[in-house]
Amino acid sequence: MGAEPVLLGDPAPWFSAETLAGTLLDLHVDAGRWVVLAFAGAPDDPRATAELAPLLAAATPGADDHLVVLVIYSTMPRDPASLALHAGPGLAVIADRDGGIAALYGASGSPRTIVLDPMLRIVANIGWDHAAGHAQTVQKLLQSLPEVDQSCGVPLTAPALIVPRVLDFALCDLLVGLYDQVGGEDSGFLRDRDGRTATFIDHRLKQRRDLVIAVPEVRHAIADQIRRRLLPAIARYFQFAVTRMDRYIISCYDAATGGHFFRHRDNLNAGAEHRRFAASINLNGDYDGCDLVFPEFGRRPYRAPAGGAIVFSCGALHEVTPIRRGRRYAFLPFLYGDADAALRTRNNERLAAGEAPYRADGHDLLTPAAAGD
Repeated sequence: MGAEPVLLGDPAPWFSAETLAGTLLDLHVDAGRWVVLAFAGAPDDPRATAELAPLLAAATPGADDHLVVLVIYSTMPRDPASLALHAGPGLAVIADRDGGIAALYGASGSPRTIVLDPMLRIVANIGWDHAAGHAQTVQKLLQSLPEVDQSCGVPLTAPALIVPRVLDFALCDLLVGLYDQVGGEDSGFLRDRDGRTATFIDHRLKQRRDLVIAVPEVRHAIADQIRRRLLPAIARYFQFAVTRMDRYIISCYDAATGGHFFRHRDNLNAGAEHRRFAASINLNGDYDGCDLVFPEFGRRPYRAPAGGAIVFSCGALHEVTPIRRGRRYAFLPFLYGDADAALRTRNNERLAAGEAPYRADGHDLLTPAAAGD
């Protein structure tokens, strides 16, 4: 994109970077809060301290539900450990040593503060040479930012489809009983590393146990009900013809182990690029917490009734809030089409060693013939 100035109202370019604290930062995960990108130039510039003061004061230690401040230096500080000590959930420090991030935002050699709204669109671009003064202008802007749920001036609703009565209660009870009898295994998540997709387990980000459904008759019963009761709604409201379903699993979020899933998107690595829609089908309703939240659209919780589904784009940022009481059982497939299956096959070469390759002739077809074969 070169060094052209970014335009107000445009979507912000995403980037990933390692912070001085040694953690990986993905900008897209910070959606759902006001995000401040402080391009501060060289860390030894004496002016940086004064210009960054209002930003550092706004970054409340231990809290990141309203505002996130990312300080981006052009070089590595002489004492990065001292700056890393000041970092926390609402503040991160990055050394943009190759200038790639600054170039994305037209900030190469031009210190400035850029503010993003909760949907990661650019709403302010304040240079250090601002006529009214950079620090003063930034301070006034931060003080004027409304709560995230009021960021657009009108209530927001996530583009999620709730469809009741997808799996009948008898099948839900069967699946819950099957899980209670057999139990589940620790559930990981996919992440790309060194160009390869692998499964990782990190209980800070995800705490859930899954049971793979291996009984063909049970798989066929699930596929048949989803094909007849859920796919027509997806075709009508999302105008997409689902032909395949990924993952026959029973998942359990347990309050005894702090079940949750931190904010994420479901299609951002090679092993998941084929996914179009996620479906969250609740198998029970006697639990507290453990709701879906779509941070880009506020903090409203979403929950399907027992046997019902929530369907949403795999590109949507979402999280599963911590479960406070009981257990939540759910059937959690991904839905896609034949063209996506071809992409998934091509991406087999990008899977890490030990990851099971995909077979296009596997048991993922959602057609009448496949449901009864």
